[in-house]
Amino acid sequence: MDLTLNEIVNAVNGELIINNNNAFNKVCIDTRKIEKDNIFWAIKGENFDGNKFVIEAFNKGASIAVIDNIFFDFNEIKDDVTVIKVYDTSKALLDLAKYYRKKLNLKVVGVTGSCGKTSTKDLIAAFLSEKYKVFKTKGNFNNNIGLPLMILELDSSYDVAVLEMGMSDLGEIDVLANTADPDIAVITNIGLSHIENLKSQDNILKAKMEITNYFDESNTLIINAEDDYLKKIKDKCFEVVKIGYNHEYDVCAFNIILEEEKTTFTVQDKYEKSTFTIPMPGKHNVLNSLLAIAVAKKLDLSMEEMEKGIRNLEATSMRLQIIKQEKITIINDCYNASPASMKSSLDVLNTYLNKRKVAILGTMNELGEKAVEAHKDIGNYASDKVDLLIAIGEYKNYLKEEFKGNNILTFETKEDFINVIKDIIKEDDVILVKASRGNKFESIVNSLEELSI
Repeated sequence: MDLTLNEIVNAVNGELIINNNNAFNKVCIDTRKIEKDNIFWAIKGENFDGNKFVIEAFNKGASIAVIDNIFFDFNEIKDDVTVIKVYDTSKALLDLAKYYRKKLNLKVVGVTGSCGKTSTKDLIAAFLSEKYKVFKTKGNFNNNIGLPLMILELDSSYDVAVLEMGMSDLGEIDVLANTADPDIAVITNIGLSHIENLKSQDNILKAKMEITNYFDESNTLIINAEDDYLKKIKDKCFEVVKIGYNHEYDVCAFNIILEEEKTTFTVQDKYEKSTFTIPMPGKHNVLNSLLAIAVAKKLDLSMEEMEKGIRNLEATSMRLQIIKQEKITIINDCYNASPASMKSSLDVLNTYLNKRKVAILGTMNELGEKAVEAHKDIGNYASDKVDLLIAIGEYKNYLKEEFKGNNILTFETKEDFINVIKDIIKEDDVILVKASRGNKFESIVNSLEELSI
């Protein structure tokens, strides 16, 4: 971090209760990961209070602690450390990240949407990589704790930061947008994720649009105009760029060729056209790519530079990750699930020809009153996409109810399925594994990888 101790104290409106003007390197909120000269930031969670681990953090090498409550005896504190007290450590983390973002001379791209955020983030970073040094959000560090931690990992060597912004309710993206102050915002789609909290897709749209709350005429919003909710958005005090399959959009795609492990398409904007091949399957990734290309155009990249940049794609794990085993192919997409992403993943599975297509599907969480209807819809959608459907968990019978045919197996738990996995999976199968994060279906992926056929 390119910050001084005084800058940190002032940015968080803190009080130096112990000051040894220590050297420091980066922020850490987990004592299990503390390294020498880290700043230990004592966050209060639902099941823990970081303020109670200050002594442990110092013993493991932290040089500074930021706290909002004192649980230690001052006699226990080492002589060569610094302690900063603030009113609320979570808010202070956001305050510091906001200050630091403004200090750095870089462009920020904020990415949100009901699904596809992470793939779009990865694509944006790749397309930009030929011209710029790009930082992107790691994993799912996209909430009010994760996003500021990502900002605080930046330094002056970066040209662009691509930051993912997640939410589960109104007001949350507003906080993230206020902190990250994006120059360009991207919204992938408006689906059913988190409808349990937000009650309607209109409210989901309202929550996602909070990413533009601090925009003015210098900002740009890039949207997927194939989405029925987003296509209605018009220019406000900021520019709106639309992507999709219609030639009337600012950036459009046609001549799409879908293959098992890659996708080829032609891109046209107002000035030029080019053909891209991305090492990601699925038509939905054409739209994600168009969003990324629109970002790259705003940041003055040529199509040629983008074509070179996509070779640097580093996709986040457990999102349509193709795992080629000796005798089977696994499509690991078990990081998260929504109705839209379920359908996209089933479409990818359907591109595999002359092999038995197996879909292992679990629960889609946070759908509230829409849950039964949504799972029935996926069961119906899967009917002509798979040769065998394996439905696991709370909504398994609703998946089964609308599935056309008898080639479906249901299990109460993933452990029940894993116990008989060797009797079900056959040589040359292509197997999609997909469920919401809470299902932790990576254990199924692990079992498939270890399977001896």
